[in-house]
Amino acid sequence: MAEEVWVGAWRPHRPRGPIMALYSSPGPKYLIPPTMGFVKHTPTKLRAPAYSFRGAPMLLAENCSPGPRYSVNPKILRTGKDVGPAYSILGRHHTKTMLTPGPGDYFPEKSTRHVFDSAPRHSISARTKTFRVDSTPGPAAYMLPVVMGPHTVGKVSQPSFSIKGRSKLGSFSDDLHKTPGPAAYRQTDVQVTKFKAPQYTMAARVEPPGDKTLKPGPGAHSPEKVTMTKPCAPIVTFGIKHSDYMTPLVVDVE
Repeated sequence: MAEEVWVGAWRPHRPRGPIMALYSSPGPKYLIPPTMGFVKHTPTKLRAPAYSFRGAPMLLAENCSPGPRYSVNPKILRTGKDVGPAYSILGRHHTKTMLTPGPGDYFPEKSTRHVFDSAPRHSISARTKTFRVDSTPGPAAYMLPVVMGPHTVGKVSQPSFSIKGRSKLGSFSDDLHKTPGPAAYRQTDVQVTKFKAPQYTMAARVEPPGDKTLKPGPGAHSPEKVTMTKPCAPIVTFGIKHSDYMTPLVVDVE
């Protein structure tokens, strides 16, 4: 094992005070948006519409190209064989379809803000782990001076008035002489200094003296039972209406 060699009297030791090397910092990580590509492109630079390329087709099982062979049949043109139409009945060839984006997958109307000039737009991302112990004051930690009222700082305030409650001292209801008013005197009874007027009282109703025994009323008598004391009940007869001594009126009828 090689011996550790130190220059002079210096030896490894703990620092006497805090140094910046002991604290974590983001370093050169500033999250500057790139100027190339489509994703996370900087909003201050122009960005042209982006297009995608279709995937390469599948290779055929057999190579049908002539290769370096130049003895090509003269009847074979670039459009096919130079022969009459011939038809054959054959099943549909199964080809493997690949999912590629079509015209409806693009949104060219959204590329206006990327092609033309627009104001910078910034997004708010989550706080990184290195700044969780950051104890710097935020915007709400500052208190701005008021701009209204008599206590403005650096501003000229107009005269301001306040409305107080009504004071009893010096008001219209303040008794300056401290003398009693008419309501402070007791009203004297008139009968003390003048003739006393007659006074009447209402007593209870006085019952007159008399016999308080129960007397029979008209319904307590039975005049139809008079036969108990008399032979019969009174009989009333009706007489004639003319006198026996008056000559009757005779009218002769011929």
